[in-house]
Amino acid sequence: MKQDTELVKLFKSQLTDSCYPDLELRTLTFDVGFYISRYYSQNSGVADQTEWFPADYDPGFTEDDWISLLSDREVFTTSSLEIMKRMKDYGGEATCTQLAVKYGETKNFYNTGSSSLARRIAEKTGCPVMQNDNEKLKWWPVLYLGRSANKDEEGSYVWKLRNELSKALDQIDLSEINLFVLAEPGEENHGFRWLNANPRIWSLSELAVGKSKSYTLYNDAGNKRRIFQNFLDAKAGDMVIAYESNPVKQIVSICRVSAEQDGEQIFFEKLEELSTPIDYQVLKSYPELERMEFLVNPNGSLFKLTRGEYDFIMELIREDNPVRSKAAIDSYSREDFLDEVYMKEQKYEELVAVLRNKKNIILQGAPGVGKTFLANRLAYAMVKEKDDDRIEFVQFHQNYSYEDFVMGYKPVEAGFALKHGVFYRFCQKAANHPDKEYFFIIDEINRGNLSKIFGELLMLIEKDYRGKKITLAYNGLSFTVPENLFVIGMMNTADRSLAMIDYALRRRFSFFDMEPGFDSDGFIRYQKNLNSDTLNELILKIKNLNNEIKNDKSLGAGFCIGHSYFCGKDRCTDEWLHEVVNYDILPMLREYWFDEPDKVTRWNNILQGVFQ
Repeated sequence: MKQDTELVKLFKSQLTDSCYPDLELRTLTFDVGFYISRYYSQNSGVADQTEWFPADYDPGFTEDDWISLLSDREVFTTSSLEIMKRMKDYGGEATCTQLAVKYGETKNFYNTGSSSLARRIAEKTGCPVMQNDNEKLKWWPVLYLGRSANKDEEGSYVWKLRNELSKALDQIDLSEINLFVLAEPGEENHGFRWLNANPRIWSLSELAVGKSKSYTLYNDAGNKRRIFQNFLDAKAGDMVIAYESNPVKQIVSICRVSAEQDGEQIFFEKLEELSTPIDYQVLKSYPELERMEFLVNPNGSLFKLTRGEYDFIMELIREDNPVRSKAAIDSYSREDFLDEVYMKEQKYEELVAVLRNKKNIILQGAPGVGKTFLANRLAYAMVKEKDDDRIEFVQFHQNYSYEDFVMGYKPVEAGFALKHGVFYRFCQKAANHPDKEYFFIIDEINRGNLSKIFGELLMLIEKDYRGKKITLAYNGLSFTVPENLFVIGMMNTADRSLAMIDYALRRRFSFFDMEPGFDSDGFIRYQKNLNSDTLNELILKIKNLNNEIKNDKSLGAGFCIGHSYFCGKDRCTDEWLHEVVNYDILPMLREYWFDEPDKVTRWNNILQGVFQ
């Protein structure tokens, strides 16, 4: 102790006249001993600080890979770069608590921000991700190594930048990064806004994607709106989060100020309608937004957002509303349809004409005629590309309701909240792109209580009422089914347990009979390519069976055996054909002729004879 002059000097500076003299530095020795026992000896049972976790996982990025990713602003947003800058400034390793204490923000800002960044990296690159049952814990190892914090370190877990990432950050100029002022390239003077407006402002008829609208500085009473100065500050190019507070508190779309304000109004255009709106309670649950102007004092219409708040909200939006891949969509032609679906060309032309004329169609037929497969491929053929974003698929059942289909109150933590159903959201999406066709496909349409599910929309889906408005029961707002939306239902005619379809709905749909496609050009080519004598013989027997089913007064054409039982193979084997006969066709015949066992026995012998 005596040899450590700096420590002795520090010790003596704390002594006063009332203290006992301590020429041998016993008190100092005790203090140092206590410090050692308090902060060093108790760490003997803790893993060595140099043992970082995980040791057996690496995302596989080189320094050059990280440099490339750091320049991609869709991956490394401004807030992400700010976190990286602060990690480097702290020495390359820190706890979220340490970063929060030194630089501000909440611990969750660094935790959630890092996990969101890692997830974007994985989605962008397809890099391996460490397997972990806890979804939140599998992302951070993409960026960091980790270890438990020591008792003298604030926080519970220390993150250390991966070596390659740390070196890449040394090559990037982070000096100009500032979370609250930095803008995207080309947006240096642009700000971020939050517009709380009447839901009719955001309605489909008022503001479709790409369409502009104005919002006045004055309310209906002619008075300036609260915090009106935000209107005067708005500039062309400012990004706008569109929010409605009645009847549902939620973010509904993303907009942009489209022209300079003229002192009385601002003009903005809708860039994107959210298929899954973000609820108010979700926003309030995040401490990162606790200082947001709207949440602090929600009285007013136009509020400011910091860049950090905007980025954080956009991350929440993208979790449930991901940006579609920009990869090219494969084209799909009528010839592709006929090659895959096994329908005669004339029938296809009739089908398309009926659907375009009526807007709504029900494909009815026995199991195995390919109703579901056809519905999907029909949508492809009509839009001439395999664009799954323009197709929605649901299946009705006895418990399916209006609340699932259109809108209704659903339980949330604090009680109940009004939620939009799948058909409501899909109509919004279609209305936002009136130049494109959209297809809503309903499997087992006659299994649901149709009047209960459709409610007042039973009128709106009719062709003559497309585009017309009706007031919805739950929120009292007007709603319309767009003209570019086609509804395709599917119905199994061989299910005796189903009641006849509601007449009111029957009048609004055309009904198209689906028949086995054994004689279509596509199936004949498929059959020839398989080159199987057993298959050829079995198909002949199935055709004869179908003729008998058609002529049976208790059955009819709607109970015929479909061709799809024999599709989807590149190689035909007797084992596979035997399985189709034993486990698909014969059980169906036993149900058809449950009171005529002799017929079942006869056809069992005929079909089994093919394999002898």
